[in-house]
Amino acid sequence: MTAASHTVTNQAPPLVGYDVFTSDRALAEAVSRHLPAELLDEALGELRALGRATGSEQVREWGELANAFPPRLRTHDRYGHRIDEVEFHPSWHRLLGKAVAAGLTDAWGRPGGHVRRAAGFLVATQAEAGHGCPVSMTHAAVPALRAEPELAAVWEPLAASRVYERELRPAVGKAGALLGMGLTEKQGGSDVRANTTSARPLAADGAYLLTGHKWFCSAPMSDAFLVLAQAPGGLTCFLVPRVLDDGTRNAFAIQRLKDKLGNRSNASAEVEFDGTTWARRVGEEGRGLRTVMGMVAATRLDCVLGSAALMRQAVAQAVHHASYRAAFGGLLADKPLMRNVLADLAVESEAATVLGMRLAAAYDSGTERDLALLRIAVPAAKYWVTKRCVPVVAEALECLGGNGYVEESGLPRLLRESPLNSVWEGAGNIQALDVLRALRTEPAALDAYLREVGEARGADPRLDRAIRGLLTELADLDGVEARARRLAERMALVLQGALLVRWAPPEVADAFCAGRLGGEAGSAFGTLPHTLDLRAVVERARAVG
Repeated sequence: MTAASHTVTNQAPPLVGYDVFTSDRALAEAVSRHLPAELLDEALGELRALGRATGSEQVREWGELANAFPPRLRTHDRYGHRIDEVEFHPSWHRLLGKAVAAGLTDAWGRPGGHVRRAAGFLVATQAEAGHGCPVSMTHAAVPALRAEPELAAVWEPLAASRVYERELRPAVGKAGALLGMGLTEKQGGSDVRANTTSARPLAADGAYLLTGHKWFCSAPMSDAFLVLAQAPGGLTCFLVPRVLDDGTRNAFAIQRLKDKLGNRSNASAEVEFDGTTWARRVGEEGRGLRTVMGMVAATRLDCVLGSAALMRQAVAQAVHHASYRAAFGGLLADKPLMRNVLADLAVESEAATVLGMRLAAAYDSGTERDLALLRIAVPAAKYWVTKRCVPVVAEALECLGGNGYVEESGLPRLLRESPLNSVWEGAGNIQALDVLRALRTEPAALDAYLREVGEARGADPRLDRAIRGLLTELADLDGVEARARRLAERMALVLQGALLVRWAPPEVADAFCAGRLGGEAGSAFGTLPHTLDLRAVVERARAVG
């Protein structure tokens, strides 16, 4: 029966059927800026194809289904054999297969690989964030594996492969593989030096047996894991394969899957090693932290990119809604107060994207200056950008009103996801303390940072004042640990401001400097000075169908 009581009007159409990459002007410009000319046509073609797929109705449906039907743990098969497998909805495998085929685990061995891969990661995350975890882990494992060239020769080509193979079998028989990570334990959390998992050396060189547990094991369906354990020589990194070369299953008991706030499509597990778990040492005994730090830095950058992706999608949804929804005699996007809110959100989103892509470009350049910049800028960016994700998504949800609070809008899933990257790979205090560590132990890191922001000096007086204020703070490090968060925040903001002044349109840079550096805005979004060109900022952020 057709209801005749009313006609549905004044509703925004779904934001589908558009190119997620091309419609993100800040991201597309960053790719063009950071890639050499000879790579640009191929990279843009790949990213546009991924952008169209990500914005399609089909891929959006995959994301919804992967979260509506979260993974399930099967500890035993029908005969009572222990199998410790995780089952996923077919949509999860489709998303993961598309990400792998798009080269999102292939950055380290190709020219411009980090910029291309970072842009793709930022695009794909907007369809569904959970499958980014195994993509990130696999990508980030490469620098750790290179500490053991014999292992890297086997596993790096598998990690960089464009082939997704979901079945568990020996690595030597696969065309592609995924890698996970298990660092933290119940008693220690981020303090991995408190780990108690032990590693007993075997007669074979580099082989050990592990006894212990991991409280958070990322992507437990993966083919292998990098873990930390206490060897006779101290905390050491190990590679733990799920299936051994002879085809037998390694002892890898999944105790349970975490019941998480968000990130529902992705499995995170508690695992036990029973004393027969075979592992291969990666790097030297006692140098486990040094070995995994390259992996940790890469995943921290992915936290920045993942948060930038969530912000971008939330802002795109808010601007899209306001561009169609009418109230009080006109479109919401044309109302001065709503325009202020949307512009403020758009500026925050663009600042996150520009910063994340600059750091990806630093990996590609590989210069001493850029590598030093990464040492201090990655934890500062990870601290600040991931912190900004929650309020940005929450405000974007509010732009849709009650419609935004309903699951069908997609905003609740983004909101549940938004705190994750701030927690993952070291929460806020860990990042702020890492910034301090870089300041104290690596003078080249601070020099690289100051040279980077110095590229924009003289272009905006508010930025210049912020740089001078930061230098004053850096000159006095007494009691600095208690204000480490403030320092990390200021460093991230000044760097974002410098990058926007150099590369963003004047209206975006002007709004950022006014609201974030000049003290001309309030604490809530939507409090930018009304004299700014906010209409242009909002129009730039609109995702065109």
